[in-house]
Order: sequence, then structure tokens, then C-alpha cells
Amino acid sequence: MVQTPTTPENQILPLNLPLSIGLYVTQEQFAILAVANRDLKLERNARGELIVNPPTGWETGQRNLSISGQLYRWYEENENLGKAFNSSTGFILPNGATRSPDASWVSQERWDALNAEQKGTFANICPAERS
Repeated sequence: MVQTPTTPENQILPLNLPLSIGLYVTQEQFAILAVANRDLKLERNARGELIVNPPTGWETGQRNLSISGQLYRWYEENENLGKAFNSSTGFILPNGATRSPDASWVSQERWDALNAEQKGTFANICPAERS
């Protein structure tokens, strides 16, 4: 088990990482890791490298809340235009990375174009990308 610092106080949370997986993970392995480590913010880059994101500082957290709040207010007034997501939502990007933006939006047209498999645990779409 690899241990990763996740708080400014250097407290340690265990990362449940089976030795057979390693630090490079497939999309399927990443989905399993994300479920097994819900207390950690995990991402995967295009090369398959596992990224463990520590908590943000208060200034970033305050900015992110403002961005999320503004997006939510706009989404509530324009709900029929698409889907809005919070910072916990992971997306599989065109380059193969799985990332969680601070706030995101996908047009209804692009969302409806996804099949059930593409809308899996992590939707296979880049938020706010123009087609």
C-alpha cells in the first residue's frame, strides 16, 4: 500500500493500490481505484500515470466556490441547454486522460450524442469543447 499526504497538516490517508496495478493505470484500473479510494481526489493523465491531488488552499477553494456558484446560477436559468457538473466529476478526455475540472458544463446536444457506454462512470467527453 502506497501512502500519500493529503492534507496541509501532513496527515496520511492510505491509497489502496494493489501491487499488480503500479503507477501507470488503464481506464478500467483507474475506475476501480477511484471507487476504492473515494476519500482521495484521483486523476489520470494521457500517459496513464496516476495523479493524487491534495486539497487546495483557502484562496483557491474560495475562487472555485465562486466559479461553481456562478455556473450553477446560470445552469438553473438555462437547464434545458445542457448539463453542469461539480469538481468531483471525472471525464475521459480525447487524449485518454481522466480529469476532474473545478466546474464544468456540457451542451445537451453533445450529451445526448453519447451512448450509454460513453456515459459510463466517467463520461467520455470533454466539457465545454466545441464540436
